[in-house]
Amino acid sequence: MNRMNDTGVVAGQASGRTSHTHPLRGLAGTGFIATLAAMVATTLAAALAQAVGVDFEVPDGGETIPLSGFAVVTGFFSVVGIVIAVALLRWSARPAERFVRTAVSLTAISLVPPLLSGANTATTTALLGLHLVPATVMIPTLARSLRTRTDR
Repeated sequence: MNRMNDTGVVAGQASGRTSHTHPLRGLAGTGFIATLAAMVATTLAAALAQAVGVDFEVPDGGETIPLSGFAVVTGFFSVVGIVIAVALLRWSARPAERFVRTAVSLTAISLVPPLLSGANTATTTALLGLHLVPATVMIPTLARSLRTRTDR
């Protein structure tokens, strides 16, 4: 299932680099900018939810999720998404399609823990929404970037 771009291979051999270096680097750069945007959007949405009275208290242990926690978790899982996108760009014949399927499936799975957390309705609803915020930033951005890089 490896794809080969004959022109890129020749150019890569002449310059001493492989043909997929630039698209992978470009995808990673786009992904990291989207990660920053997702982190900001999620943290702002969590701050807004707190401002209207959502406490983000998790019943097991009684601790409250801090705003910085939303940023860190969003950043971590966004980077996981970038790694998946880069791997699919490198090894898949249809990376954008497979990325969207994978990311939507993982997003759906990520909705289960808030439902099982035992938190109050406001916290559970907010947590569900906060899982969707970074998904709406990352999935379309990375899918578009994958399409752009494979259409060349």
